[in-house]
Amino acid sequence: MPATCPRIAAGAQKSHDISKGRNMARNILILGASYGSLLGTKLLMAGHNVTLVCRAKTAELINRDGTEVRIKLRDEAVHRAIFSRDLPGKLDAVTPADVDVSRYDMVGLAMQEPQYTNHTVRVLMVKIAAAKLPCLSIMNMPPLPYLKRIPALAGMDLEEAYTNAQVWERFEPGLVTLCSPDPQAFRPPEEAANVLHVGLPTNFKASVFADEKHNKVLRELEADIDAVTLDGHDVPVKLKVFDSLFVPLAKWSMLLTGNYRCITPHEPQSIRDAVHGDLKRSQTIYDHVDAIARRLGADPQDQVLFAKYAKAAESLLKPSSAARAVASGAPFIERVDLLVKLISHQLGVPNPEIDRTVETVDQKLNEKIVQGGSGAQ
Repeated sequence: MPATCPRIAAGAQKSHDISKGRNMARNILILGASYGSLLGTKLLMAGHNVTLVCRAKTAELINRDGTEVRIKLRDEAVHRAIFSRDLPGKLDAVTPADVDVSRYDMVGLAMQEPQYTNHTVRVLMVKIAAAKLPCLSIMNMPPLPYLKRIPALAGMDLEEAYTNAQVWERFEPGLVTLCSPDPQAFRPPEEAANVLHVGLPTNFKASVFADEKHNKVLRELEADIDAVTLDGHDVPVKLKVFDSLFVPLAKWSMLLTGNYRCITPHEPQSIRDAVHGDLKRSQTIYDHVDAIARRLGADPQDQVLFAKYAKAAESLLKPSSAARAVASGAPFIERVDLLVKLISHQLGVPNPEIDRTVETVDQKLNEKIVQGGSGAQ
């Protein structure tokens, strides 16, 4: 079992006090209590207030017991369990129907893309768009309004990659930015819904908003999170803000090389096996997606070298969340694979390996739909 996390000690409290003296506490609404609790915990540690949007049962659990995020600090052998009840910021949880959007300074989008098609979530999204709240996405699937900010993509037909593209039509592109969700985390199946285990504690890399007043808030959050220590130790998983719109696109190469290739015609494989089973083929896919990002405007310095990704993949011993979802019978998953295929074809640079991955994912999803249909009769 992971070691129990002590309360934030004097060193951390001091860092928090310095941070709080510089920046006022912000109120952040985060849609999605699983992966969202990681960003939420980082904000709570920095003294900001967080509301997690989730199902009624999960909201009741979080409001009663708080959240627990297990994370390994540098040079420590075991994970620390960080409890929201011990942190300076205030946490609460609500259902989508109970959100008062006027309370918040910023929204974090942390649900899987298909979940936004739920009726009550769609109604909330309409309210968020109408309130013109800046939205920071930590989804693998970039929100459509964000893609509209990239000139080379603004006129492309990409709606097919989304479960329901209409969810995004009311959002102003400049109010939506994307955060590369590089940290790998999962909810242990034997644990309650308020527990998250962080397997790879890398950073959230966010692009800026169009309006500098929103960037000011984003950079405040970045600085406050960076200032926190725990028992005198630095706490991994930072929020890093970049001026380039293309930094989060570095994740696409990783997703197409590893995460989606965990989905096979048979049983799902681990990310490590997907990448290292044929390293030369993996690098070919990775380099091709990198080249697509550069065609769109990315600078090579926005990207992550394949060798660094391959090294990180050695420790990713589970199938990706997308592969696990398909294996468990989900009818829809986030389709970054299809998004990249659509972009590559419209740029005139298709890739047979990417096309094959999309075909495999399509087949597995269709299998589940057919099985579900026949089982209902």
